Amino acid sequence: MTKAGSKGGNLRDKLDGHELDLSLSDLNEVPVKELAALPKATILDLSCNKLTALPSDFCGLTHLVKLDLSKNKLRQLPADFGRLVNLQHLDLLNNRLVTLPVSFAQLKSLKWLDLKDNPLDPVLAKVAGDCLDEKQCKQCANKVLQHMKAVQVDQERERQRRLEIDREAEKKWEAKQRAKEAQERELRKREKAEEKERRRKEYDALKAAKREQEKKPKKETNQAPKSKSGSRARKPPPRKHTRSWAVLRLLLLLLLCVAGGLVACRVTELQQQPLCTSVNALYDSALRGLRSHDILRWVLQTDSQQ
Repeated sequence: MTKAGSKGGNLRDKLDGHELDLSLSDLNEVPVKELAALPKATILDLSCNKLTALPSDFCGLTHLVKLDLSKNKLRQLPADFGRLVNLQHLDLLNNRLVTLPVSFAQLKSLKWLDLKDNPLDPVLAKVAGDCLDEKQCKQCANKVLQHMKAVQVDQERERQRRLEIDREAEKKWEAKQRAKEAQERELRKREKAEEKERRRKEYDALKAAKREQEKKPKKETNQAPKSKSGSRARKPPPRKHTRSWAVLRLLLLLLLCVAGGLVACRVTELQQQPLCTSVNALYDSALRGLRSHDILRWVLQTDSQQ
């Protein structure tokens, strides 16, 4: 067994035949760390050293059975103080403790506890009671352990409740994200469908315009032969009147020429010419022939009478 320190004198540590003496006024956090490095220590007295805190390595002294931390200035114990599972005797008299760490509930071997002269939380102070004798200190250890176990259970429940709330919140957030992603996918799908429909309409419009362009030359080609064949095209109006007038003009011109020739041959000095003689003879023969016709003679007589 290793014993370190005693109340009212020097701190003495005996380990493997080596002795370490430190005055109480020289004890600070550095030698405390050194003490925490003694894995076989079972009894440790650190009282009256003005300690304000214990290093985290201190809880590595899992072989401690008896620990005296009385008459210091400890405001709190390390969070993992419950690692000292073999601790049976704990003196925390006259410190500045308000609460105990939740891990305190793991000190299942604790049988003696003194928490007097600490500004404890009212609930914890009522549970701890006085520690004026051996019996009361044992009752304090038992009641405080039960209380800390209840606190641990309550904190675990609260932790589970918060975890459940966080899980529910996470589920809601995930559901919201899924709904948002589904909405975005639906929106992208709808936009894609609209874009596809727009392109299809543009393609159909271009195709229809192309068909119209292809139909126009065909119509013109189909109409041209019909007009040439005359199956449906209108025939140009007959030009009978034009031809008749041309014939009449020609006849009138010939008559004028003949009349002019007759006048020239009968009135002018040309009547002695051989050509005019022939013309005059022909004219006289024609006139006698016409006079021999009854109707013409009648017309000529009527004209002469008028």
